[in-house]
Amino acid sequence: MSQPQPASTSSTAEAVKNRMLQHDAFSKLLGLEVEEVGAGYCRLRFTVRPDMLNGFAALHGGVTFAAADSAFAFACNSHGRQSVGLTVTIDYLEAGKLGDVITVEAREESLKHKVGVYQVRATNQQGTVLALFKGTAYRTSNEIL
Repeated sequence: MSQPQPASTSSTAEAVKNRMLQHDAFSKLLGLEVEEVGAGYCRLRFTVRPDMLNGFAALHGGVTFAAADSAFAFACNSHGRQSVGLTVTIDYLEAGKLGDVITVEAREESLKHKVGVYQVRATNQQGTVLALFKGTAYRTSNEIL
């Protein structure tokens, strides 16, 4: 569960999320539902559809990566400064299946003036960890709001 955020940081994260979603056609294509955002935090969810499966009837790794990258983006931009990914890695631990409800949760591990580091977990409805993603973001001087 996420930590409660002071109203100002929570409202900034919510405003940034709303602004980002206005133009984020790819997250809409994937059917990502952003359930919660806060300072340095995002939790989103999606259901695995037939068009998300690979040739072995498992969730395509690119879908998992894209969902984790979106959670990372919401979390690292939540402070109101435009941030961009510098480096990301992902480890696939289990395969998702058709109909699975995947929860993707991004948590800030470190935040400095120019760099933030985030850990992202993708789990299915049974709590099985499907993937672990680590992202490092460069924090620009551009204010989002």
